[in-house]
Amino acid sequence: MSAVPSAVTRERGLHLLGEMLRIRQFEERCAELYGKGFIRGFLHLCDGEEAIAVGAMQVLGSGDAVVSTYREHGHAIARGIGMGPLMAELYGKRTGCSGGRGGSMHIFDAGTRFYGGNAIVGGGLPIAVGLALAEKLHGSRNVAACFFGEGAAAEGEFHESMNLAALWKLPVIFLCENNLYAMGTALERSESQTDIQAKAAAYAMRAAAVDGMDVLAVEAAVRSAADHARGGRGPVLLECRTYRFRAHSMFDAQLYRDKAEVEEWRKRGPIVTFTNRLKAEGLMTEDDFLRIRQEADEEVSAAVAFAEAADWESVEDLARHVYREVAE
Repeated sequence: MSAVPSAVTRERGLHLLGEMLRIRQFEERCAELYGKGFIRGFLHLCDGEEAIAVGAMQVLGSGDAVVSTYREHGHAIARGIGMGPLMAELYGKRTGCSGGRGGSMHIFDAGTRFYGGNAIVGGGLPIAVGLALAEKLHGSRNVAACFFGEGAAAEGEFHESMNLAALWKLPVIFLCENNLYAMGTALERSESQTDIQAKAAAYAMRAAAVDGMDVLAVEAAVRSAADHARGGRGPVLLECRTYRFRAHSMFDAQLYRDKAEVEEWRKRGPIVTFTNRLKAEGLMTEDDFLRIRQEADEEVSAAVAFAEAADWESVEDLARHVYREVAE
């Protein structure tokens, strides 16, 4: 495992917990709305993985680029994309952050340098390398952070991206969210080397494994990686070992893992363990927890109201962005 997490103050602890609760409450409401037919298409939720998004975003600055996967709601919220535009995007409304055209799997927001959501497994890796190359050519100290699942480590893009990033000493942080199951395939059934961070050795790249259920451990590891990358010393691979509590997607019957396994991981959930830590250290009370969760619920409810009140894109505009527009 990587760097030891630092001590936490009450203010910082409540902030980190609040960010994780915002993501959890948003995802739970999305599941409810999907069941009622308000959200359609594919929906991949990140319950259980909140510590990775929140921990990483404490380090990444406004100038850094973020590339994600199709399980990106948590990354988007932690990055600062408003819940209203995010929920409107899931509804397919015109006021969504991608104009209602991306939906759950293609969240994009140039204002926060959030470059997707990508439906292709491993598809974000070469994009992150390109963004990092641009930063290096411009002489900036910005980094590109790329989130992906362990299933992407079996894709060609993973190895091509790692090789180029290491060869050119690009400022990339590769953040592998290893939740043990690529869709319904267990890690040991798809990877001959299940120690994902060990793959970096083939590219002479710095790497570390981190407890992806510990928000402070993630923050410490990403901070160390960012310092390394900003210093011109090349990319870093972080394997964040985590678990998703829900199915791969809303169409997944979850026949590939035992309920007992899920429940065992729930006991190690990032919100449960961090809440217990804050209470044990006298930094938070149960009333604090209930207040923070209520604030998250209210924010999500406001986002739903925003999405439901928003307009659909007009029929006349449906062909926009399909063909090149020529000025008259």
